This record gives sequence, C-alpha cells and structure tokens, in this order.
Amino acid sequence: MIDIFELLRGNPGDSDYKKKPIIVQGITGKFGSLHTKNMIDYGTNVAAGVVPGKGGQKFGNVPIYEHVKEAVDATGAKISIIFVPAKFFLNAAKEALEAGIKLLVAIPENVPVRDTMQIVEFAKKNDSIMIGPNTPGVLIPELIKIGIMPASPFKAGNIVVLSKSGTLLYEISDCLSEAGFGQSITIGIGGDPINGTRLIDAFNMVKEIPDLQGIVIVGEIGGDAEEILAQHLIEIDFKKPIVAYIAGRTAPKEKRMGHAGAIVYGNYGSAESKVSMFNKANIPVAKRPIEVPILLAGKLEQSGD
Repeated sequence: MIDIFELLRGNPGDSDYKKKPIIVQGITGKFGSLHTKNMIDYGTNVAAGVVPGKGGQKFGNVPIYEHVKEAVDATGAKISIIFVPAKFFLNAAKEALEAGIKLLVAIPENVPVRDTMQIVEFAKKNDSIMIGPNTPGVLIPELIKIGIMPASPFKAGNIVVLSKSGTLLYEISDCLSEAGFGQSITIGIGGDPINGTRLIDAFNMVKEIPDLQGIVIVGEIGGDAEEILAQHLIEIDFKKPIVAYIAGRTAPKEKRMGHAGAIVYGNYGSAESKVSMFNKANIPVAKRPIEVPILLAGKLEQSGD
C-alpha cells in the first residue's frame, strides 16, 4: 500500500518535507487556471503545468511543458492533478501514470465509465493511486491542497474525513472545525459509480496515520461502498472512533439524484442498508451534518481519547 502521507508531505528530515511538488494538467483552462491559483495561494507547491501546444510558456511563475514526462524530469514530481475535459481524460491519465506519477487526482466529471475502469487497472499495474474522477480532491489542512475545495472549512487536527460528496465534505469539515475537531487529511472519493479510490481503499491508506483520533465517513445512497467498508471494519475489529453521515435518506427509489453513483434499486444502495451495516459495525450515523461532531465527541469520550 502506497503511503499517501509520504507522497503528500514526506517525512520530517526530508529535504522537501512539506513542499512536495505537484503538476497541473490543463493548467491554462478556465477551470484549471482558477483552481491552480487557489492552490498556490494555499501554499501548495505547484511546480509545473502541462498543456500540449503551450510548452515553454508560463502560468505566473509556473513553467508549462508539452508532456508530463518533461514536467516530471524537470521537477521530480510524483503528484499530478488533472483538469482536462472528460473526453481527454483517458489519454491525459495514461500519460501521467506512464511518466511515473504515483498520486493522480482526477477532477473531471462525466468521464466514461470504460475510461475510468481502464485507468483504475492501469494505476494498479503502475503501483499508483488515482483519486476520482469527479472528486473535489485531497487536502492536508494548512499544508497542501490538491483540488477544488474551498480553504475556509478545514483546520489542522487529528480527524480523518472520507467523503463521497464534495459539498458535504466541506460542510461537515466546517462543522467539525467549529466544534474544535481539526482534520489530519480529507479525501473526496468522488461521486461516480467507479472510483479510482473506494472508501475501503481510502480507509486503508489512512488507518495508521500517526496521532489519528477518529474518522468521519460521509456516504450517500447508491452503490455498496459503505456496506463494504462497514463489513471490513467488523472483520478487522478496528478500535478507533468512527462516525458517519449518509446523504439522500429521503430520495425516491430508482431515481438518480445528482451523482452518477447515487441511484437505488430496491434495497440495493439504500440509506437503510448503509445505516444498518454501520450500526452493525458500532458506527453511529448522524441524521444531519451538524450532528456529526456531537456523535464524534461521544465516541471519543467512550474510547477515553
């Protein structure tokens, strides 16, 4: 398993500790340029951009290259974020992984499922992580932001937040921060039916983070990612406090609700199914986002943390 913390911030004593370089594919597009500026303003080390046909130009002080391999050779980056349109995603992602990128943050939505499946397999073969597509990104508060999330909801701390929903990631992190629960890392899984990093994968990436106090799972109707994670937690008898929130409890069955993965067939993917499995795993499920820090405080008190 790749150590996502080492990729994002390195280890104390490393020459590039807290200054890991990242590459932005599609840096000059409307969406890419806006969020690149926001990432730089947050303190993220955006070391290079990649835009075919614009090699040799600059985005502010950031050099632009024709190909990812050139950017990797020049910067040593192992992280890339993709802002290209969905129809160009497959080739852009393959190029990044072939160039040695180990953490690929895939922002585009409406990526064809077949393209996502190809990249998921390609990432596995290259011992790499893909987060997304249709993800808000990944953030270590007050250190590095790789994505489109606003900065204000997040505060440094020892709680992990894993979310299938972008907007709920922000809202619930804000609730946690206001209640005094800062975050060690937040990961937006993405709302598509196929994800490069599933909830269970993200959990396995973060479960041994030093000083981890607790985990918040933000799920939603559709698919079985929450049930799979809950069953895994039962099997390994995980002891750290975990609480959850499930979006879409009142959604009509067999109706698509926003995210491509948020569709329920009968009991498959229903809120009831997910809440039931979390209850079996001794994970309380909040009915409203504002209840998440209250439940977390209760679990932390029970554990003695």
